[in-house]
Amino acid sequence: MITQQASFFEPKPTPAPDLSKCHLIYTPKGRAREYARLACNVYRGCGHGCVYCYAPSATFKSPDEFYQPNTRGDRFLDNLKREAAKYAAAGVTDQVLLSFTCDPYQPLDTTERVTRRAIEILHANGLRVCTLTKGGKRALIDLEVFRPGDAFATTMTLLDPDDSAKWEPNAASPAQRIAAIRKFHAAGIPTWVSLEPVLDPAVALEIIRQTHEFVDVYKVGKLNYHPLAKSIDWRAFCTDAMSLLISLGYLRELEPDYIQDIPWGDKAFYVKDDLRAYALDNRAR
Repeated sequence: MITQQASFFEPKPTPAPDLSKCHLIYTPKGRAREYARLACNVYRGCGHGCVYCYAPSATFKSPDEFYQPNTRGDRFLDNLKREAAKYAAAGVTDQVLLSFTCDPYQPLDTTERVTRRAIEILHANGLRVCTLTKGGKRALIDLEVFRPGDAFATTMTLLDPDDSAKWEPNAASPAQRIAAIRKFHAAGIPTWVSLEPVLDPAVALEIIRQTHEFVDVYKVGKLNYHPLAKSIDWRAFCTDAMSLLISLGYLRELEPDYIQDIPWGDKAFYVKDDLRAYALDNRAR
């Protein structure tokens, strides 16, 4: 039997892009994977100087070195364009979280403005963004570039400005962070709050009470890497936090990837694995 052969002139299929060679846009591991499918760190180090920060050890730097941040070099944005184009060619449209080992709206960004250019590059290649920041009103300068499908996230730990200044010396005050969340939510951008680390369970619950009208998602964790963690009743906090969120109309979501795509106005919460171990209803995801 004669079989038809492909014409010499037929176009050859385009090989799939090798995303394994991308390192600026990457898949987080460990605890960070519960927060994002993809991430990108737009700076080296962070000027907020948070006492509890895990990032110095994660990036193999001393705290003094880590708290003196820098840009990622002259070719960072060009290299980001190349990687984002590979994701576009692969048809990936996920959110890219900015950032895990730095803050996209730390004080350095007010002069360097790398975060805005990174967002524009990701958008140009069909990727969505989520910024996770303690920068407060510093983030508002980029509000206009956020699009449907993006998200704005803020780490909230304390409410008293003096307490916050002790733990997070150069981060925006709690009031400024709350003001920024309000602005983004009012603009129709989905918002979420990272309640991690939890430094005072009672304050964490009060943060929920004061912000629930303009926060779409809460991601609730605990305190790690600090001696204070041993003094906190995590089972009681987990129970109280879940009960409060449910009473306010939030649905518990067990799948971390799904909760990244909660639409504006929907209400959901996710309990991170470290804290979920203390839940009375300790269901597997």
